[in-house]
Amino acid sequence: MLLPHSILWHYLWVAPYALLAILATVMVRRGLHREFPAFFSYTIFESVCGTAVYVIDITPSFSNNVYWRSYLTFLLLEVIVKLFVIGELFKYQLRRYPAVAGLARLLATVVGAVLIFAATVIAASASPRSYWLISATRILGRSVSIVECGLILFLLVLAFHFRLRWENRLFGIMLGFAITASVYVAYWAVMTPWLLGTKSHLLDFLNMATYHLCVLIWFYYLLVPQKKPTTSAVSLPENNLAIWNRELERLLQ
Repeated sequence: MLLPHSILWHYLWVAPYALLAILATVMVRRGLHREFPAFFSYTIFESVCGTAVYVIDITPSFSNNVYWRSYLTFLLLEVIVKLFVIGELFKYQLRRYPAVAGLARLLATVVGAVLIFAATVIAASASPRSYWLISATRILGRSVSIVECGLILFLLVLAFHFRLRWENRLFGIMLGFAITASVYVAYWAVMTPWLLGTKSHLLDFLNMATYHLCVLIWFYYLLVPQKKPTTSAVSLPENNLAIWNRELERLLQ
């Protein structure tokens, strides 16, 4: 049944972290951890820290205050790890234009730092009458989801505009993060007591099921052999991105 702390609820919480641990192990065996080090670190972080938060939640000896502090710390660290992964997506997709890729990664890092600072300030200024840990968690969750969606959307528009080819594994990583970020934005937007009332826990099932799906997507794109794209013998004309990259390299020199 779709009830909090039911068997399905426990499965949807634990299964993705177990699958990510398996995915990390297989990535090491296939050498993919050297090709995607940031995403490999993400799988390790999620499997370890996500499981730790789950254990804290189901252990009666831990209070609600300990759980929400742990969950908020998990979110803060997750912001940093996700930004490294998104930066890796930019770097990999723009690897032919290293100067532009470096600038994109710098912008992602700056946006992340501003995000963490703003969320911390807003949470600290929350009314002491309310449970500020829950407020801080929701503020950070909404902010991270919106910024993550914006950065991924920017990468998609950039790739589409300059007709950059997506490598299958890179596309799979991006697709998983795009789906989770989009659902998280919707989750934080409609998570109000007056909208679903006592059925608000259904959003948690949707959130966890979506993340489970995205982990399976990462499994498919990273582990299933993909056909190598055929390369054309005709050289493509230089585009604006190549010009920007050349000018950025000239300025950096």
